[in-house]
Amino acid sequence: MTETDAMLTLPDDINVRIIRWSACAQAHFTALRKIVHNVALRAEIGTLTETLKWGQPSWLPATPRVGSTLRCDWHETAPDRLSLYVHCQTTLAETMRTLYPDAFIYEGNRALHIALDHPLPEAATDHCALLTLTYHRKSA
Repeated sequence: MTETDAMLTLPDDINVRIIRWSACAQAHFTALRKIVHNVALRAEIGTLTETLKWGQPSWLPATPRVGSTLRCDWHETAPDRLSLYVHCQTTLAETMRTLYPDAFIYEGNRALHIALDHPLPEAATDHCALLTLTYHRKSA
């Protein structure tokens, strides 16, 4: 199976999770997932692991010490947003806040919320995925 084939096939455990999300959250997730997979190919990080971590769809390089995990979630208690999560002991959220102050609603050093009543901020999301998936490289 090629990386492109892997992107087309949503893992069953993730599918079971997102099937309960709102239609808008699912649409944003699909666009986000495409961005993440395209970033992984473009950045040449090797195989991308797509799994559930803490019950949330997550992406990380299969090769250790290349990048960090990017997680995503939607919850009915905050139905108007899709949330991205980065590792709280990195500078990723602060970097994104500095570079893209209006692209996301930031929460501490971990969460970047995307309003579902707006289009996905593709350029900022692409850059966030790139910075996250290549976090341990010096020249991302």
